[in-house]
This record gives sequence, C-alpha cells and structure tokens, in this order.
Amino acid sequence: MKMKMLTLAALLLGATAVHAEVVRYPIPNSTFPIAQAVKVSGDAVTLYVSGQVPPVINKDVEASSPQAYGDTKTQTIGVLNRIKTILEGQGFGIADVIKMQVFLVHDARTPMDFKAFMEGYTQFFGGTQPNLPVRSVFGVAALANPGFLVEIEVVAAKDKK
Repeated sequence: MKMKMLTLAALLLGATAVHAEVVRYPIPNSTFPIAQAVKVSGDAVTLYVSGQVPPVINKDVEASSPQAYGDTKTQTIGVLNRIKTILEGQGFGIADVIKMQVFLVHDARTPMDFKAFMEGYTQFFGGTQPNLPVRSVFGVAALANPGFLVEIEVVAAKDKK
C-alpha cells in the first residue's frame, strides 16, 4: 500500500511538472526577420540585458568619434556580439532572445541607417538562426558617447531545467 501511494504521488508530481514554452508568432505573409509576438508560459527563467554599446575598433582616433566604433553595420555587429557573450555567460544563447529594443542615432549629422543596421542584425537573426524576437527600433538624437550610433537591449527567456 505504501509503495502504491509513493507511485501515485510520483505520477501526480510528474504530471504537474511545468516546463517553459516559448511560442513565436511570425508576421503573417511576411519574411521580415522579427516576430509579431512572443508568448512565454510555464516554468521559464528570464534574463534582462542592459543596453549595450559598440566596442572600440580603432584606438588611433578620438574615442568620441564614430570612426572609433565604425559605421552602423559594424557597430550593430559589435553590439550583438557583446550581447551574445553576456547571454552565453548566463547560460543563454542568441536564440533565446525574445525582445529587443534598438536605438539608432538619427540627427542632422548622422541620418539613421536602418539598412546598415539590418545588414548586421540579419547575421544573428533570421537565416541560420530562425528564432526571431519581437523588436522596436527607435531613432534618437544622441547616445551617451557622440561616437555611438547603436545601442541595443534585450530580454531572453528559456526553460528553467
């Protein structure tokens, strides 16, 4: 009788174990590399990554100039590589990103280069890595350093396992 109760308890506990489910809803009739919506349910762990800015690629120029960090595409790739490293350090991957906010400088001196941003972005999302986040892109007058053209923050989610 005691063994039957333990077996029943184990079955009931196993039946109620919850796992995370991440469902990505594509934009209908579109191949644009973002999701229309992402739903996370169940037993998930969520990671919020603060806004990241590009690394210096040219130390021979003024650190407050865009030349120190590259063009919009180069900066986007640098920022997404930084985010990838942070995610991996926390046990996540780029495929776990569910939400992204992008800030691109858009002013009289530097018009927002969305095309160049997308050239960098699609090296990480879409194509070989099909898990697409929801995303917003904002044109801003300036970022913390006059050389920055791109800042990105993300939210990632996955099963607690």
